[in-house]
Amino acid sequence: MSELQTAREIINKVDKEMARLFEMRMDAARIVAAYKKENGLPIDDFGREKEIIARNSDYIENEEYRSYYVNFLKNNIKLSKDLQHRLLEGMTVAYSGVKGAFANIAACRIFPDARCLPYADFKAAYKAVEKGECDCVILPIENSFNGDVGNVLDLAFFGSLYINGVYEAEVVQNLLGVKGATLSDVKKVVSHPQALGQCATYIENHGFVTENATNTAVAVKKVAEDGDKSIAAIGSIEAAQQFGLQVISEKINDSGTNTTRFAVFSRSNRVPTPNDERFIMLFTVKNMAGSLGEAISVIGQHGFNLRALKSRPTKELVWDYFFFVEGEGNINSPQGKEMLEQLKSCCSDLKIIGSFEKEIHI
Repeated sequence: MSELQTAREIINKVDKEMARLFEMRMDAARIVAAYKKENGLPIDDFGREKEIIARNSDYIENEEYRSYYVNFLKNNIKLSKDLQHRLLEGMTVAYSGVKGAFANIAACRIFPDARCLPYADFKAAYKAVEKGECDCVILPIENSFNGDVGNVLDLAFFGSLYINGVYEAEVVQNLLGVKGATLSDVKKVVSHPQALGQCATYIENHGFVTENATNTAVAVKKVAEDGDKSIAAIGSIEAAQQFGLQVISEKINDSGTNTTRFAVFSRSNRVPTPNDERFIMLFTVKNMAGSLGEAISVIGQHGFNLRALKSRPTKELVWDYFFFVEGEGNINSPQGKEMLEQLKSCCSDLKIIGSFEKEIHI
C-alpha cells in the first residue's frame, strides 16, 4: 500500500469516528436546547463559547494546526446553535403590553426564535407562565432613572417563578403622534407611569397633561386609534412603526443613559454553576429588634456584596415588609450555604429566586 493510500485509509477511519462523535455532540446539543427552553435561557452564551475554544485548543500539540482547529471548533459551535435555534422555534415567551413594547423588543433580542405572546399586564404575563401557557416571561425590574418596578417585585415575592437571567437594555423614549401632528398640537401625553417619570422634565417644560396606560405600546395603540392630534404617546420608535404614528420629538427622556433591567422568569430554577456571580434573594425578618441589621451583617460577614436592598409591604400585616436583595458572589459556594443557614436565625421567610453568571447588555 502506497503512502497516499495509507493516508486516505487513516482519513476514512478518522472521518467515520468523527461522524459518530458528531452525532453524540448534536444529541447533547438537543439536551442543552431542552434545558434552555425549560429554564428560559438564551441560546447565545459567549462566555461558554470562549471557554470551550480556549480549553479545547490547548489539546492540540502541533502549533501549526492550532488555528485550523479553532476554526473547526467555531464551526461546531455554530452548527450546535443552528440546531438549537430550530428546536426552540416552538418556545413561547410572555410579556406585558402589545407588539412594540420595550418588553417585546427585549424578548425578541433575547429569544429571536421564540413566539412572543402579549398579555394585558405584568400579573397576567407572570401567571401565564405559572399556568404553563408560556415557557417564560420577561418583566422589567428596574429603570436606571425612575427606580424599581414595585409590581414586579411583588410578583416575585408572592409567586412561584425563578429568575434565570437579568438583561440590561437601553430605553429611548420618544413623543409619538398621529400623522400631521406637531409639537404645538399636543396637549396631553399618554404612557406607562415609568415612562412618564423618565420624561418628567420634558413633560413639565411643555405643560402637558398626563394620562397613565398599562404599557407604552398600549398607549401608542390608543393614540393611533383615537386619531386626535392633541394627544400623543411616549414610547419606542418600533411601536410608532407598528401602529402608524409619527415621531414628533426623539429622545425625550431626562437621562441620556436611560436603561431598563429585564428579568426572565421561568418555572424551573437553572442548575447553579461555579461561574455564577449574581444572586437574587427575598426574605422577611422576624419581629425582633435588630433583625434586619443582623441579616445584612450576616450577608457581609460571609463576603457577599449587596448591590441592592429594596423593601416592599407584604400586604398581610400593617407595616410588615419583605426585602428584595441583589447580591454579588456565588450563593451556591460553601460560604453561601453557610450564610443561608445562619440567616434562618433572623429571617422568617427566605428564598433564593435567582442565581446566574452576570447581567447581560442587549
